[in-house]
Amino acid sequence: MFPRFADSAAPSRPLFAVEEADLAAWRADRPSAEAAWLEATGFAAGLGELQLLPGPDGAVAGAVAGLGGASARARGRFHLASVAARLPEGVWHLDSALAGADLQAEALGLLLSAYRFDRYRSQSAQRASFKAPAGVDAARLQAMAAGEVLTRDLINTPASDMGPKALEEAAIGLAARHAAEVNVIRGDELLAQNFPLIHAVGRAAAEAPRLLELRWGAAGPRLTLVGKGVCFDTGGLNIKPGSSMGLMKKDMGGAATVLGLASMIMALGLPVRLRVLIPAVENSIAGNALRPQDILTARNGLTVEINNTDAEGRLVLADALAYAAEEETDCLISMATLTGAARVAVGPDIAPFYTDDEAVAAALSGAGGAMADPVWRMPFHAPYEAMIEPGIADLDNAPKGGFAGSITAALFLRRFAGTARYTHFDIYGWQPSDAPARPKGGVGQGARTILAALPEVLGL
Repeated sequence: MFPRFADSAAPSRPLFAVEEADLAAWRADRPSAEAAWLEATGFAAGLGELQLLPGPDGAVAGAVAGLGGASARARGRFHLASVAARLPEGVWHLDSALAGADLQAEALGLLLSAYRFDRYRSQSAQRASFKAPAGVDAARLQAMAAGEVLTRDLINTPASDMGPKALEEAAIGLAARHAAEVNVIRGDELLAQNFPLIHAVGRAAAEAPRLLELRWGAAGPRLTLVGKGVCFDTGGLNIKPGSSMGLMKKDMGGAATVLGLASMIMALGLPVRLRVLIPAVENSIAGNALRPQDILTARNGLTVEINNTDAEGRLVLADALAYAAEEETDCLISMATLTGAARVAVGPDIAPFYTDDEAVAAALSGAGGAMADPVWRMPFHAPYEAMIEPGIADLDNAPKGGFAGSITAALFLRRFAGTARYTHFDIYGWQPSDAPARPKGGVGQGARTILAALPEVLGL
């Protein structure tokens, strides 16, 4: 079930949120018994502090949460979500001086604090629920939360229950909720319809590879989203060591993220013509598996030498991007859990993106902070083009040397995007440890930033 705000008419108790610098003035305005209680209990409004407030009958009348100072808050986000699990059962409303992007982020965090992945193990639900604070767009926040929950659930589900067929079913289910259309090309039909790289990567798996295509909207600018849907990645014949295979259920995180973003767009009724493309495969091992030094011809005619079968994500995306580029679009975005090099560069919390379009870059960079969804622009560095040209074929899927791995992967993908206004996100899709509103596990990255940037990018 997707998180929702409580009924605005329901009785509720206040959750005050106070910064350290404002505590003395705020406490002076409170009833004397309450002020004495706060002083006696040592409440100092430090970040994450929570103190329940007793009423005259001894029952809990409210609570106050500390917001610390600006420097402490800069080291994280969704701060009030950290206290949500400690509140008693009931409906709460936020009472604070927060406004604008800060208020929006905290309200979204309160929604997401209720997230539980309980498909395989029952978990206690959060006891507290929250009204939408005055000054936020509740419907928009709920749409963002629903999209994020969809992304998390898809990533968290292991490949035993989230193979290409299940990913297809998830896309069909999303389409049904929003009256969208889905077309699927499966198995050897991929070869018949000229998707050779998608077929080559997925042909050794138990479930047939496929290309999912979702369309929604009849008018407005054209937006095309492409998501990497590698449901599990063994590395193929260049098999991964066990330590590197442990999180490979998340290698469809790009697909999960574009489906979450599509959910947001459709739920909000944005005036766009949306197209979503997902190559859904499992990179496995069998007698017909893709081999190192094979040379394949992609959909757009470029030849690719396979120098590492573990660099398969860019292969399936290549065919999907070439297909996307055959149709006019105002904005083309790919999202993929593509390279470890991106994690080395910016860590797990930041989503790096590549674009040649300065207006798109400015819109995304500006939106990331406001949406509590950090992104960072990386360069399509043209001098590195030679690194992806092996000589025997047009392109090399795994350049030797180990330098600039995220950049060379992005340059590879750009060769298939045609003349479209193209942006690529190299995301991680995983929260390595528990954080407020982001439990350890699958997580969306970049989707809220893109959603916020679309009006400027597409002129909505």
